[in-house]
Amino acid sequence: MARDSRDQQLIELKDTVKELNTTIRNLNALIEAANKREEEHLLKEQEHIEREKVLQEQIDYLTKKLFGKSSEKRDEFEGQLNLFNEAETLKAEPDPEEQEFTTVEKHTRKKKSKMADKFANLPVQEVILDVPENERFCDVCGTPLERIGKEFLRREIEFIKPSIKIIYYYSVSYGCPKCKINAEVPHIVRGRDGQAHMLHGMASAGTVAWVMYQKYVNSLPLYRQEKDFKMYGAEICRGTIANWIINNAEEFFKPMCNYFQRKLVAGRYAMADETPVQVLKEPGRRPETKSYMCYVMSSCLIPKSL
Repeated sequence: MARDSRDQQLIELKDTVKELNTTIRNLNALIEAANKREEEHLLKEQEHIEREKVLQEQIDYLTKKLFGKSSEKRDEFEGQLNLFNEAETLKAEPDPEEQEFTTVEKHTRKKKSKMADKFANLPVQEVILDVPENERFCDVCGTPLERIGKEFLRREIEFIKPSIKIIYYYSVSYGCPKCKINAEVPHIVRGRDGQAHMLHGMASAGTVAWVMYQKYVNSLPLYRQEKDFKMYGAEICRGTIANWIINNAEEFFKPMCNYFQRKLVAGRYAMADETPVQVLKEPGRRPETKSYMCYVMSSCLIPKSL
């Protein structure tokens, strides 16, 4: 009976040990989880501190940039190395007897241009503010006044806007009165301007040059030039201006194009560059069809030094 009691106690002790081991393992797991959470919390706290430090540095920099002095000289911060003047900082004070003196050559500043130099190429017109003739008498004794000089008052820059006018050319004819009666063919002489009229349209050479200059130098579109002509009193549509440019450029640049063509054919080889462009209203082709603009250069056009 006593032996059964001891066996029962032994069994109970073994169960108690097993339960205690289980409890110990659970406690160890809880401790590990708590330690892990604490490490994560410390890591987040460290990241938060670093982030606050970075933000504070940015705030200090922006505050100094906004409210600090605007001098280009860089301030030295405590504890920060000077990368540019390190040698000068670490160098000992030199001996006055070993100092070398360098002489800097004197240089003069660029002379500022005067107002008279800026407008030296412009025409000058003087406006005389004269006294009316009925006021050129002395108010005291009535003696006629004499001119004693003139005084400079002010200077103005006046822009004279372009103007448009129509020029009619007439050729005057002269005939011999005797030949008109006696000769079989009358002798008639007409006035000529001395040069053939090669321009296309009513525009003069100066007008064509002006619209080309506005278009290709000042980048002024044709519709804006059309508005300018209307403002000056002339109803000229942009299509007419385009015809002036195209037809006259084709006529006057044709000799140059023929010259380059002859040079191109005479060369040993030719180099070409194709640039894709879109051409509208091209006969027999859709607007979406890709076209090419070719730039061709001959070996005759290349300098020999190349």
